[in-house]
Amino acid sequence: MELGATSSIFPADGQVHKFLKAQGREDAYRELLPDEDAEYDGTISINLSELEPLAACPHQPDQVRLLKNVEKRPVQQVFIGSCTNASYSDVAKAALVFKGRKVNENVSCTCTVASKGTYRELLKDGYIDMLLEAGVRMLEISCGPCCGIGQAPATEGIAVRTSNRNFKGRSGNPNAQIYLVSPESAAATAIRGTFASAEDIMGKDIGLLLSVHEPEKYMVDDSMILPQDLCAPVSLKGGDNISTDDITPASAEFSSMRSNIPLLSGYCYHRYAPDFAARAEKMGSSIIVAGENYGQGSSREHAAITPMYLGVKCVIAKSIARIHKGNLVNHGIVPMLFEEIYDYEKIDQGDELVIHNLPARIPAKRAEVINMTKGFSFMVRLDLSESEMQIVLGGGRLRFLKKQIKTSTPYQSGAAYMEA
Repeated sequence: MELGATSSIFPADGQVHKFLKAQGREDAYRELLPDEDAEYDGTISINLSELEPLAACPHQPDQVRLLKNVEKRPVQQVFIGSCTNASYSDVAKAALVFKGRKVNENVSCTCTVASKGTYRELLKDGYIDMLLEAGVRMLEISCGPCCGIGQAPATEGIAVRTSNRNFKGRSGNPNAQIYLVSPESAAATAIRGTFASAEDIMGKDIGLLLSVHEPEKYMVDDSMILPQDLCAPVSLKGGDNISTDDITPASAEFSSMRSNIPLLSGYCYHRYAPDFAARAEKMGSSIIVAGENYGQGSSREHAAITPMYLGVKCVIAKSIARIHKGNLVNHGIVPMLFEEIYDYEKIDQGDELVIHNLPARIPAKRAEVINMTKGFSFMVRLDLSESEMQIVLGGGRLRFLKKQIKTSTPYQSGAAYMEA
């Protein structure tokens, strides 16, 4: 598409099937192949074993040369990743090039991974540590250096990137020289400080790159998506007056973790129910049942963030503290109240609860909850304002606002904005 193609179709082959299966979406696979009698204006055959590392030179993606023929000038910046060349295998191979080596002292090297799920897999398998040990700085998972959002190269500087465009000025500096290469070549260049291939750095160990395989199963985080039918076990049966300190411990030891949600989530209910985090994570999706005044105390939003991260979909309580209720809504956890308080006594931790057609029950402000384990049902109230309902149905305040921004007027002049 970068070379001007009007459209393109890629066969949905075995690799696509393998990827969807790893994402837990195998049922979405549909084989897509050309018709047997398809006619072509022309065909291009490529012998992959004959390919050599390439580089797109300034200032066009199709200004391609063999990497070995590019003048060995000093490189000041290397960027690995972007929306292209940031898959698991891309970043893992770059990490193997870096393994046991360091980024050149004259080079600034950064990396952006394609998605949160990919980042977590790379972290689990040790590849992120390899990058950090080498001196690579990890950036946010977002659109960034490719289009000049941060990491603009120096004037007259040379930057080597794995993104897909190198038009003049796109990087944020019209006087910089941008070269596009593969992740492996980018890593090698960061180490040497000038243009280099993975083979230049690894030598006979280049075969290690063939050891990288996509995960058989990816970590998929759909915790903010409200299911049509909620079927989940009770991960905690709590009593009255559970405070936000009970949910997320308050002390210097834990306050330092507040910017690291995965780490802090491991201590959710640490003092109240030490085994909660492990149990909830194992359950995947779950429901918390509590007594009176759930979420009393400070307005600590992490007391809603950490249960959300662990997969808690709703809280059913006799009553919920006002501020904490707002935090639950903001993070996509549905707050529910027992219509009959004595139903609380009938539920135990581990019971399987079902709420059919949950999104439709929210506007109705009333839902039936079926206890599949005990064989009875009970009613709950959803004491939500119109805006709170929209936020919960939208998957939390951030997702709701993102959707609003997408559907609003894309651009207004300053004068029009002030009048609006």
